[in-house]
Amino acid sequence: MTQVTVKQVSKQYQQNSIVVNALDSVDLAVNGGEFMSLVGPSGSGKTTLLNIIGALDVPTRGQVWIQEQEIGRLQKSQLSRLRLQEIGFIFQEYNLIPVLSAVENVEYVMLLQGVPDKERRERAEGILSEVGLEQYIHQRPSQLSGGQQQRVAVARAIVSQPAIVLADEPTANLDSTTGAALLDLMRDLNERHKTTFIFSTHDPMVMERARRIVTLRDGKIIDDRTQTGVKK
Repeated sequence: MTQVTVKQVSKQYQQNSIVVNALDSVDLAVNGGEFMSLVGPSGSGKTTLLNIIGALDVPTRGQVWIQEQEIGRLQKSQLSRLRLQEIGFIFQEYNLIPVLSAVENVEYVMLLQGVPDKERRERAEGILSEVGLEQYIHQRPSQLSGGQQQRVAVARAIVSQPAIVLADEPTANLDSTTGAALLDLMRDLNERHKTTFIFSTHDPMVMERARRIVTLRDGKIIDDRTQTGVKK
């Protein structure tokens, strides 16, 4: 089943008197359960495309469908609900709430969703155990390493069982060993939970593990291929 459809999407920015085409008539379809990467050099448009798919940015032209909803037709409250219920986000800067513990950070999305206290805590503790942080659930972000903070971010992104997880350069601030372990964890979660993962990256480790690689250059998709024999 197609979960994301991008049709003739363009995005323009004004820089002084110059118009920058961040995306130029992009078409893309993403099926449920994919583990794919948007790749390309800086300025290629991959992060812009990821943000538009996540309804964090608005295209200048074109349409985007998420779970068969055309997001350009949704009101602000409907977009907020879509992001809350259907999409998990992982950012390279972690974006954890400093005053909350690991388990409270993971609970936060479910708190917004109105999940009851007992269920919320059980699910948060369970997913933190899945990502290997059962001994750190009461630690605040400042007490955790970068890799541990990113694991909390991954747990937070998937605990509410979204259909899609969008990850923008999730390994950028991690050493190679920690980054590889985190990617293997996310692929394991993808396989067990059937959650769709879409990465924006230029990290070769992400590309090695992706089953599909979509390459952008100058705001256009120049290659779209499925990989066989991906690294395990």
